[in-house]
Amino acid sequence: MPAKRKSKADALAELAQVRGIEPGFRDARGEDKRTAPETQRRLLAAMGLQPTTEEEIQALLAREEQTDAVALPSVIVAPLKKNRCVVELPSSVQGESLEWHLVLEDGSQRSGTSVVKRARPAGKGAAPQPRIELGDVPFGYHRLHLPSLDVSTTLIVTPGACWLPEGFSEGAGLWGLSVQLYLLRSDQNWGIGDFADLRELVVAVARHGCQVIGLNPLHQMFLDDPEHASPYSPLTRLGLNALFISVPEAPGYEESTDLQDWMATAEFRNQLAACRACPNVDYAGVAGLKLQALRLLFQDFSGRPKAERDGFEVFRREHGETLRLNSIFQTLRQNFAAADPPSPDWHTWPEEFRDARSSAVARFADEHRDEIEFLDWLQWVADEQLARAAQAAREAGMAIGVYRDLAVGCDHAGAETWTRPHAFLSGVQVGAPPDIFNPAGQNWGLPPFDPRSLREEAYSSFVELIRANMRHAGGLRIDHVMGLQHLYCIPEGMNAAEGAYVRYTLDDLVGVLALESHRQGCLVVGEDLGTVPEGFRERLAAANILSYRVLFFEQDWDDGTFLPPSMYPKLSLAVAGSHDLPTLVGWWEGSDIDLKESLGLYPSSDEAGRQREQRARERAALLEAVQKANLVCGDMDAEKFLVAAHEFLARTTSGLVAPQLDDLLAEPDQVNVPATSTEHPNWRRKYRLTLEELARSEKVWRRAGSIAESRGRRKPEVRRPA
Repeated sequence: MPAKRKSKADALAELAQVRGIEPGFRDARGEDKRTAPETQRRLLAAMGLQPTTEEEIQALLAREEQTDAVALPSVIVAPLKKNRCVVELPSSVQGESLEWHLVLEDGSQRSGTSVVKRARPAGKGAAPQPRIELGDVPFGYHRLHLPSLDVSTTLIVTPGACWLPEGFSEGAGLWGLSVQLYLLRSDQNWGIGDFADLRELVVAVARHGCQVIGLNPLHQMFLDDPEHASPYSPLTRLGLNALFISVPEAPGYEESTDLQDWMATAEFRNQLAACRACPNVDYAGVAGLKLQALRLLFQDFSGRPKAERDGFEVFRREHGETLRLNSIFQTLRQNFAAADPPSPDWHTWPEEFRDARSSAVARFADEHRDEIEFLDWLQWVADEQLARAAQAAREAGMAIGVYRDLAVGCDHAGAETWTRPHAFLSGVQVGAPPDIFNPAGQNWGLPPFDPRSLREEAYSSFVELIRANMRHAGGLRIDHVMGLQHLYCIPEGMNAAEGAYVRYTLDDLVGVLALESHRQGCLVVGEDLGTVPEGFRERLAAANILSYRVLFFEQDWDDGTFLPPSMYPKLSLAVAGSHDLPTLVGWWEGSDIDLKESLGLYPSSDEAGRQREQRARERAALLEAVQKANLVCGDMDAEKFLVAAHEFLARTTSGLVAPQLDDLLAEPDQVNVPATSTEHPNWRRKYRLTLEELARSEKVWRRAGSIAESRGRRKPEVRRPA
């Protein structure tokens, strides 16, 4: 009897699933959500598939099956276990043995013949999976060739699990401080926290036993639009924000007469005083001052000592095409942003400039070589200053030191999508489905990687991204780490509740992450908040990726009780909150609810009231958990709550605890309010105290006293890769 013919809707759903579009998910309230056919169609279109008939869908399915049957995929990621590298092959591979040839990353070569072993994978009806063993292959990026089949692939050999400081998994009990660098105030900076401030902060907190400084993303931003301030929507995640450069520590500062003369003017002094006095970061004002000063210094750079000039040239060679194209992009963007009408988004540029490698772009680069070299120089200066801050952490004996943050995406109109448009899905934005804190869902406006393109390029875009953000870092926080397995993708023109999850190759990406983590000696933390897939946290724990545990969320959602300190995983970072969440004072007083209500962020008029009732229950439940831990008794006010919350975190079994500087300073307002842009001054509110005041404030350190006392004594020996 012939098989029953699939309906068009069923065939579309099958094609969507083959291309990684998940059929549905379970939301934060435990309800099953199915992916709508229209969402499937639009996401498939973003992947370059636009079937209109059932026959076209069937033809595409047949093509996908044929592609999956090829002798080797474009990349294989294989963990090295017991000094054996096992390479899994497609089920179509025949024969009892295979000859292989391996070109290692260092250029050396190996050859051999391996018996083809076959193991039946889990799953009803699954075909036996052939595999071969290559022996003890070094970690790295190699090329594997199978002569009898005349096929080759990139072979990535990985340790499988990320690097950890000595003794961490046994309960080293470290602590650190979470800081938004741009919000730092000091007597020396120019109205925005900078890398010199970071170095001074390292020295100050190391005295209290602090082992890590957790930072916001340091990604390169739009110099032509400095008020575009969100560090989670950068020009590119492959460079550094030039506004973090400390001008007084830039090459030639003391010797430049032009700069010193300009700084002596009343205009400069007044602008600098205004930038320093402003309670919010004046990005445009800061950018105007810093870029003018840095241009004056760059004019004299050709006369600097040869060692400095050679260092700059080495940096340019090491960063190669990526650095060059990012600087060309910024120069082009400045050119088109100043045009009439302005068109800073590269998608609206004349067609010949939309291709980063076109002859028109090459001519433009030749005509603007001085500006491009200046932008390269800014990246070098920023890199050198970040390196000095990292060196200060090492000299202070910090087990981890500088801990960077990798944003889940880049701005759709930025350099990443211009230089590698093939690597991203066009017409799609990353976000999050509706949940308890954001009932309408979230659209972050960030383009996702194209999972198939990533595999076809052997994950080179991902490798470059991880390396760039582990540079000068002992730790890396991966924002929305669920993106290693899947991302919630919203087609253009649809609302946040109409998106669907698109799947990535989790084991491959974790393998790459583990390899780079060991090479850099860099601990990895995954920000696993929101809708977390079943089994995902266990998979990350097996790879030594720390879970990100937020005090407010560590509850039993069935009865509302908060988990005791003993229930926090050892492989986790415990925090009170983050930039997107209320501060401890704000949470205690409920000011975050008032703010969201005033901004119209609740979907109904009575939602704010429900949130206040829920908060009252949560306050009572958290106090009960704190009291059970024998930490407080009696009446509680905001100040007592700050101390108690940090004492509670100090007692958790998490391997790492990191209070926010915002909470040590008793800041009432959170840094960012999700789902807002111009409605609220996000990413701008400076800290109450200057660095100098922070260093000598007894009240600040009393709020974190229990953490520093119980965890500051433990300083594990750190062994980093040579």
